[in-house]
Amino acid sequence: MKRNGRPWALVVAVALLAACGTSTGNSFTTTEVVKFDAPWAMAFLPDGRLLVTEMAGVLKLYDPANHGSGVVGGVPAVVQKGQGGLGDVALHPQFASNQLIYLSYAEAGEGGVGAAVARARLVLDGQGGGALEDLHVIWRQVPKTSGAGHFGHRLAFDRDGKLWISSSERQKFDPAQDLNSNLGKILRLNDDGSVPADNPFAAKGGVAAQVWSLGHRNVLGLAFDASGQLWANEMGPRGGDELNRIERGANYGYPIVSNGDHYDGRTIPDHVTRPEFHAPAISWTPVISPSSLLFYDGALFPQWRGNAFIGGLSSESLVRIEFQGDKAREAERFDMRRRIRAVRQGPDGALWLLEDGTNGGKGWLLRLTPAS
Repeated sequence: MKRNGRPWALVVAVALLAACGTSTGNSFTTTEVVKFDAPWAMAFLPDGRLLVTEMAGVLKLYDPANHGSGVVGGVPAVVQKGQGGLGDVALHPQFASNQLIYLSYAEAGEGGVGAAVARARLVLDGQGGGALEDLHVIWRQVPKTSGAGHFGHRLAFDRDGKLWISSSERQKFDPAQDLNSNLGKILRLNDDGSVPADNPFAAKGGVAAQVWSLGHRNVLGLAFDASGQLWANEMGPRGGDELNRIERGANYGYPIVSNGDHYDGRTIPDHVTRPEFHAPAISWTPVISPSSLLFYDGALFPQWRGNAFIGGLSSESLVRIEFQGDKAREAERFDMRRRIRAVRQGPDGALWLLEDGTNGGKGWLLRLTPAS
């Protein structure tokens, strides 16, 4: 079957898991650990405890060693609407000495709703919880708009301590190509929210100075490979989900080109028709609805070191990606039978997943270990 003369992506499904409980498949055993209420992201602390964001605006602290769970207070006011709410959580690269964490979330303001990123100091109380202190907002989407979709707001730090933010186009299309807006872009900032002088559009000033790449739709995964190269996965429209190798100043073409079409049936020209725009390393039709991205370097699954894992929402999958230089391919797809919102590597090399708690999901935290 083809769309616009292009073969549809091959779907390789490997059924591994039962619907619930602890289950064993060919590659790993999956254990349900604890439930959260519509979780969105997680980050491991140096001591092995786990910060988990819930979309309603709650930051949880979970201890896998004793299964204890507490709440971290002081989270900023969050708008939970549609895809919006409390989003990503990331630790400062020097967290062990400064205790700084970063949160992304949807906030209300003039013009509607938009994503924001705040930095705060995490103070734990010794009782299984804690609080955020000295919180201040270091970045906002410009402009705020109506609607409740495509916030993006995924966070990542590079080896130089720069903060990267995905800012999706809020289902407004054209801002992805407009340097007077930071919507539909991937952004690079200093850890305090200021703009590095060597950003590709720094000389333009304003929000354009924040931009590293443009022409993105809805980027929900950001991660660096072992060489320090940034990769991003994004949701296409009706078809054309993407994995992209992110390059300085590059334009990835949305909404001018896409390997999918608009939901109302209007055709979007394929990437091949406009070679001046960067084409994806992988494109998926039917879509996988990519939610997150992780490069694996752990000890528990040595055969997967250097591979990436993408969580799938509508595809209810975990997708393994292999790389050869700047080329990438889908190597394996695990049928999780649940919407996967986030993927992280634990301190011991286990894979930890968050099940999406919306659209009928139960919000489980899952731990994947080698099958015995």
